[in-house]
Amino acid sequence: MLLQAKGRVTERELAERLEVSQRTVHRDMEALSAARVPISAVRGAHGGWELEKGWRTQVPGLDEAELRALLMAQPRAIGHPRLMAAAESALNKLMASLPGPLKLQAAAMRERLHVDPTGWSGTGEDLSMLGVVQQAVAEERKLVFDYTRADGQKGPRTVEPLGLVAKGLSWYLVARGTNGMRTYRVSRMEGVTPLASKFERPAQFDLAAYWKESTAQFEGQRGQFAAMLRVAPGSERALSMWCTRCAALGGVGDGAGLEGWMTVRAEFESEWHARFVVLGMGARVRVIEPAELARSVAAEIEAVAKELLNQATAGARM
Repeated sequence: MLLQAKGRVTERELAERLEVSQRTVHRDMEALSAARVPISAVRGAHGGWELEKGWRTQVPGLDEAELRALLMAQPRAIGHPRLMAAAESALNKLMASLPGPLKLQAAAMRERLHVDPTGWSGTGEDLSMLGVVQQAVAEERKLVFDYTRADGQKGPRTVEPLGLVAKGLSWYLVARGTNGMRTYRVSRMEGVTPLASKFERPAQFDLAAYWKESTAQFEGQRGQFAAMLRVAPGSERALSMWCTRCAALGGVGDGAGLEGWMTVRAEFESEWHARFVVLGMGARVRVIEPAELARSVAAEIEAVAKELLNQATAGARM
């Protein structure tokens, strides 16, 4: 089936894919040939094993465990209307082709399973650009778009799209640009335009391996900005939902006017992230250190207060 799906495949690729030795692959190829499967070896730099053109094997039927896994990943979990409709149609065709007993079993499973891709407060993901990005990935066409980073900075990008990754309800584009490999969140992409020019995909690029390595690096870099905070009673849980790591260090002593408050050492992805969280918690949090975070929060509050005062003054004049 691997040869049928990919065409010509080298002995090394087959060994890596099946997690066996090349000697085992060679022995199995001889066994397939002896079983009258029309398979042949092609010599040379671009050689490998291949099936006779037009020959097809019968795909084995699904067993109960495979059917259950397929339904658990049903289209409603994809999170994009157009993709959901296409995947739902494909799943219905597959269900219709099942033999009678398995078809009844699948229908019973679907009646007892529902996947709701949204959280209680919604996903907030704008996936309007997903279809265009997916097509560019499939056609290996360069992409131009405007991208808004997590810190709010926005700028143009020109990239070679290599693959899409769905993590939870979020979609990410893995692409190659002038600064090397980068990952972009699809919901932060605007004005996506595929170019007429195509690119050559790296022959040895492995999307799953790249994603595993890049996410490991990201996890290692998280929590690079530490702050000492004091939080109001009952606010520790809210803070823990936003920081990458939180450690309670004890309560604030009496006489400080902060009875019941807790001192917490919190780690964030960046100073911008820490300032965002502190401002969001308002009067329920106070910055002990670092001083630069306290100053930036104070400056932000002062700017907001000044703007509100200007609006109120303008309203009174009207």
